[in-house]
Amino acid sequence: MPEPERVLRFREASEAVEAIGWRYLLGELRTTVVVGSLARGAQAAGIAVEACGDDADRHLRFDVRPDRVVLALQSADAVQVTDADTALAARISQALGPAGFVTDPDVGSADPRVRSLQLVEIAVDAIDIPAVRPFWKAVFAYVDEPGKDGPTDALVDPLRQGPAIWFQQMDAPRPQRNRIHFDVSVPHDEARRRVAAAVAAGGRVIYDGRAPAFWVLADPEGNEVCVTTWQGRQDD
Repeated sequence: MPEPERVLRFREASEAVEAIGWRYLLGELRTTVVVGSLARGAQAAGIAVEACGDDADRHLRFDVRPDRVVLALQSADAVQVTDADTALAARISQALGPAGFVTDPDVGSADPRVRSLQLVEIAVDAIDIPAVRPFWKAVFAYVDEPGKDGPTDALVDPLRQGPAIWFQQMDAPRPQRNRIHFDVSVPHDEARRRVAAAVAAGGRVIYDGRAPAFWVLADPEGNEVCVTTWQGRQDD
């Protein structure tokens, strides 16, 4: 009987794969593989599936495009990153090499057409979360996150294509402030660059007291967005 998978702490997961071109984002490991055609993309995805073997269905997801493939690893059972995922990341990167593929998070690219890995979430501020959550679940046709079906828990796209929706508790109404904002989760080594770019584009940082876990930024009219990383969210 195989040994149970061990859920990794954020830093442990990140450090296990950073040198091989993967990044830890919101409970997943992700990487990009640049390809020159859809056929090459399918080839890269096939190599990844073969490298994972029998574990592919429970751990691996991918998005194949003509120019790049995004690979994601997460334990379907734990809904978190485990030691099995980091081992699979290493196997995939090694298997892709002989075919001329490289796993790369695209951090710091000078090409404006290329951005780093990222995941987006929608945050809804609410006074009565159990009252508003069913509406968002129905209108997006979303489902409960596996193992998290409480009245205030986040919602996810069953196809894992759209952003997750989570709910932030409000203590009092705020009619003059936007109550829906985006969370943009980026690699820890991309965050400060992304914040600086947003400021250079006319935004401003309105809160950085929890950085590098998150920065709260606003556009010129005060609409808010958070740039987030895994860092600063667990005691090392």
